[in-house]
Amino acid sequence: MLTNVYRFLTNLYCESYSGKTMAEGPFLDLRHLKMIRAIARHGRVTDAAEALGITSSALSHRIREAERRLDLVLFTRMHKRLRMTPAAEYLAEMADRVLGEMERAELDVRRMDRGIAHVVRICVETYSSYHWLPGFNTYLRDHLPDTELQVTANVGRDPVHALMNRDVDLVIASGDTQPIGTCNLPLFSDELLFVVAPEHRLAGKPFVDGVDIEGEEFITYALTPEPDREFARLFRPSGRYPRWTTMVELPEAIVELVAAGQGSSVLAGWAVRPAIKTGRLVGARVGKSGIDVPWQALIRLDDQQVGPILEVAKALADWCAENGGFG
Repeated sequence: MLTNVYRFLTNLYCESYSGKTMAEGPFLDLRHLKMIRAIARHGRVTDAAEALGITSSALSHRIREAERRLDLVLFTRMHKRLRMTPAAEYLAEMADRVLGEMERAELDVRRMDRGIAHVVRICVETYSSYHWLPGFNTYLRDHLPDTELQVTANVGRDPVHALMNRDVDLVIASGDTQPIGTCNLPLFSDELLFVVAPEHRLAGKPFVDGVDIEGEEFITYALTPEPDREFARLFRPSGRYPRWTTMVELPEAIVELVAAGQGSSVLAGWAVRPAIKTGRLVGARVGKSGIDVPWQALIRLDDQQVGPILEVAKALADWCAENGGFG
């Protein structure tokens, strides 16, 4: 049954190119979508064929078959690589969406076979620290036993886009703004921490100010200043700035660099406290008064009335209230 549904979706996407209805045929099938996606990702016939587990000649035959069915050119050769035509680029985008939905649907029906009625996909803005997840997962099983969480990776840099594109169902985000098309549930407030290695000259200070950080080697995950963070609340008012040494997009990688004595950083307290507790890092307040940042759960507006996504968001807010946030 699922195969028929997927074939139907595939046909719909391909009709705009073939100019023919499903009844008239011919049309592409899943093999062709997988082929187009593999070439888009790998570029070379040999690499794409290896990823698909077929021979290069079989892949070339599949390309010719797809082009014959659509009556248009999808790829042109440039040296040893394939260059995608606009039609192929469009189909590659559709293939990502259709095949991604297929893979998620297959996982969902397997979960349903285990008694799981709902799957809610979550992600955290910027951070990939999930030390809090086992505790919340236990809480969720007690309160919503027919609902399962799925952590979605690689969308943390633009989580709102992923939310609106339905790649995720719930985003854990910092700040208190409510992006268009979303509704928010406050979760907790968390303090930013200036982190260094235990042997650093600033280790042991209860807080750092502009004089302390001036010229300090500093690692950041984003070069765009945020209005409620350290740049606007400490660096700019004091007129003192650290020496930006590098930008590392993964805060977890920043933790490793700082722990190795290769710089300092300012990160969310909940994300670095495990490393502080084990003695790998030392944290200090950012300014004498500190900087608190609110965290919230974002869901789509059409999920705000009723349903498993809303129930998970409420459960997360209740769990955070009981546990003081993410720890």
